[in-house]
Amino acid sequence: MAVYRRGYERYRGPLRGRWARFAVLPRYTWSRLLGNRPVVLLAALSMVWPLVSAAGLYVGNHIELLEGLGFGSESADFVRGDGRFFLVFMRVQAVFAVFMAALAGPGCIAPDVSNNALELYFSRPISRAEYAAGRFAALFGLLSVITWVPGVILVAVQAAMAGNGWAADHWRFAPALAAGLGLWILVVALVALASGAYVRMKVLAGGLVLGFFFILGGASGMINAVFRSQWGHLANPSWAARRLWHPLLGVDPPAGPGPAACAAVLAALVLLLALVLERRLRPVEVVR
Repeated sequence: MAVYRRGYERYRGPLRGRWARFAVLPRYTWSRLLGNRPVVLLAALSMVWPLVSAAGLYVGNHIELLEGLGFGSESADFVRGDGRFFLVFMRVQAVFAVFMAALAGPGCIAPDVSNNALELYFSRPISRAEYAAGRFAALFGLLSVITWVPGVILVAVQAAMAGNGWAADHWRFAPALAAGLGLWILVVALVALASGAYVRMKVLAGGLVLGFFFILGGASGMINAVFRSQWGHLANPSWAARRLWHPLLGVDPPAGPGPAACAAVLAALVLLLALVLERRLRPVEVVR
């Protein structure tokens, strides 16, 4: 029979499990990211502050070291393992997460969109949601390694050195770090993936990720200055996320909108970014 007489139908043979098929995308995306030298160098650089923080916790729990050098015990106030200490840690690592997302995030999707490779993916038994979730899972794992994972380790280190029921009195620090930085990773990763899907060029998409956060931060300051109000902070996703970290760690919050308003703004931003991905991740495009 001639080839042109054959009809093409959907493959109906045996398939591997859904989770096995889903794991292909994160696995190969992760291996691609680890093979990127700038990504590895930035990941190594982002571990400097956790190591410095661990050294600070050691000094804070061994006051005799400072006293032997002629410093008073009050000199260790800045390295005590309290909510403010871990808040500073979260803010520093959140900045590293933005730079890592700008460097690694667009490369997860932009090459597939620019080279029209989505048709190859979606011709397999994988949906658009599974494709996006696979890319997101790889980026989420990479950002977790440099954010909340070392944070939880620092909490464990502080609990081991402090003793005397410190872990029971501050049990919420570890969940607060995981939840607060997990929310930040969700926002940052979606911004990076949406930028890569929309711009299609990795360099420009990375610049768009950085501009998204820094420009909105400056715009929020201008809004507050012009209208003499604190509600302009809601235009800055970085400030909104930090506002949610304060009650999680038991730290007095700054002046401005409350946690409910900040959570609503971040939820709307996540929904908008998800809609951008849903619009751009299509195997065909109709041009009118």
